[in-house]
Amino acid sequence: MDKEYASVRERVCAQEENFLSPYACKSSQTKGRVREEKSCDFRTEFQRDRDRIIYSNSFKRLKNKTQVFCAPEGDHYITRLTHTFDVSQIARSISRSLCLNEDLAEAIALGHDLGHTPFGHVGEKVLAKLSSKGFQHNEQSVRVVEVIEKGGRGLNLTFEVKDGILQHKSTGKPATLEGEAVSLADRIAYINHDIEDAIRAGILKEEDLPKNAVKVLGHKTKERINTAIADIYENSYGKNYVRMSDEVMAATNELRGFMFKNVYELTNKSMQDRAERMLTQMFAYFMVHADKLPAPYAKLLENYEKEVVVCDYLSGMTDRYAISVFEELFIPTNFSIGGVLV
Repeated sequence: MDKEYASVRERVCAQEENFLSPYACKSSQTKGRVREEKSCDFRTEFQRDRDRIIYSNSFKRLKNKTQVFCAPEGDHYITRLTHTFDVSQIARSISRSLCLNEDLAEAIALGHDLGHTPFGHVGEKVLAKLSSKGFQHNEQSVRVVEVIEKGGRGLNLTFEVKDGILQHKSTGKPATLEGEAVSLADRIAYINHDIEDAIRAGILKEEDLPKNAVKVLGHKTKERINTAIADIYENSYGKNYVRMSDEVMAATNELRGFMFKNVYELTNKSMQDRAERMLTQMFAYFMVHADKLPAPYAKLLENYEKEVVVCDYLSGMTDRYAISVFEELFIPTNFSIGGVLV
């Protein structure tokens, strides 16, 4: 007869100890939360973090934030939310193959872009230029879960999830293998679904892709993702790291460089001026009129510098909300010409 456990959580934790790799981060090994909480009978700590993220307001807003194409005409273009789901799925596949903690990888993946700006990386560059403190979406994502959500209380996530969110960029050094899996999954996801969007938009044709990269990775999205996951498995199973082979990493980087030159820079130019004008003028306005900030952000002014809070507000906007606020502030709904109301 199976051993009896006091809770479902304890049974799941025992299963992790028996099944997961010795290099995996088990739920029972978490370094915990800043504010201690009573354990849940049914969910592990990382499962709780996942649930907190998907029910957060910042997560809901991702559906109306640009990935590459701003307000595209068509229902099948990638948004920041669908990108997040892609990253989560790929990170879970990698973690499953390596016997890592899928729950931790999923929580990191779902939270990794919570702090991303409207208008994609264009918005991030604009805020980085406007703020004397700089701006990076991975750091802002941590600020979202630590400070902004829940009326300033934050989500009180575990150390491991916050670390994975902070370190998910290619230059990061995650503290867990699950964080490493998410970092690779992010690159695999955005390169491949951005290719699909670029082809859908008529910017690229499949035959335009660099031939050597396609030869190594595959001609179709499904093939390239499968190649990457299989390569990570072959190079990382039973090891204390998560990585690709040199050949597959080189092909991935070649494809990434191609996309920056032929897609990202092109699409960025098309929205750069408009996004920069809107965010710059709104930043200047709220720096002078901080009293016009919505109540949750006005409350943050009690403990944080004004430009930090203004960046909090602007980065949390969806594309269409940013446009709406800009129009409300700077574009008159009617005006008088020769005494006639137009």
